[in-house]
Amino acid sequence: MNLKKRHSRATAEVHTSAMNDIMFFLLLFFLIASTVTNPNVIKLMLPKSSSGQSVSKKTITVSVTKELKYYVDKKEVKVDDLNAALAAYKKMATELTIVLFVDRTVAIQNVVQVMDIAQKLNIKLVLATEPK
Repeated sequence: MNLKKRHSRATAEVHTSAMNDIMFFLLLFFLIASTVTNPNVIKLMLPKSSSGQSVSKKTITVSVTKELKYYVDKKEVKVDDLNAALAAYKKMATELTIVLFVDRTVAIQNVVQVMDIAQKLNIKLVLATEPK
């Protein structure tokens, strides 16, 4: 008769310390991803077309310094040639927006001059400002 004690079987264990780290990183990832997405976007399933054309949207910058030097996309342009320069950009893009950077010491007449040119060419214009 064998009265020796049998070896007890190994117990099954699951170590969850690494799982806590993984769950924390997943939670962090989804929190960051949810703040980046725009919740105000309406998702639509648009019809498909083989002959559709993509609309190009372009933004150009027009800058006016306190010395009344005009720059279109960092290229200096004379005031008289500003209309022609903007018209050339208008031909390249169907939807064009001008971001107008003007020094605060420039007279409002010079700003209105650029606005008039944009209005004649049917180009949207946005005046750039600094936050308070």
